[in-house]
Amino acid sequence: MGYDTTAYDDVEPVSPGMYFLRDALGCEELGVTVVEADDGWEGMEHDHAEEGHEEVYVLLHGEATLIVDGDPVELGPGDAVRVDADSTRDLSFSADGSKMVIAGAP
Repeated sequence: MGYDTTAYDDVEPVSPGMYFLRDALGCEELGVTVVEADDGWEGMEHDHAEEGHEEVYVLLHGEATLIVDGDPVELGPGDAVRVDADSTRDLSFSADGSKMVIAGAP
């Protein structure tokens, strides 16, 4: 079969509101994450230099701030940001009911 399917909320969250879909979809290179968050949700600063993965963050609903190499990028619904693999990033949400999709690959 040339495709795989899943529903993100059928996947066990790795932390509250954070769903990693890579394994459920059988992805070899691409990582896909769905984040459902309320005001005050905060991630942790990290990079993907070792894996060489750039990431794209797409905010579907709500409000978020992505801090990239110390620079805050304010996001509203429909906004997208690409982040280099070696750049640090830290994500937080400032509205209840926020939803974001994150995709990353080398």
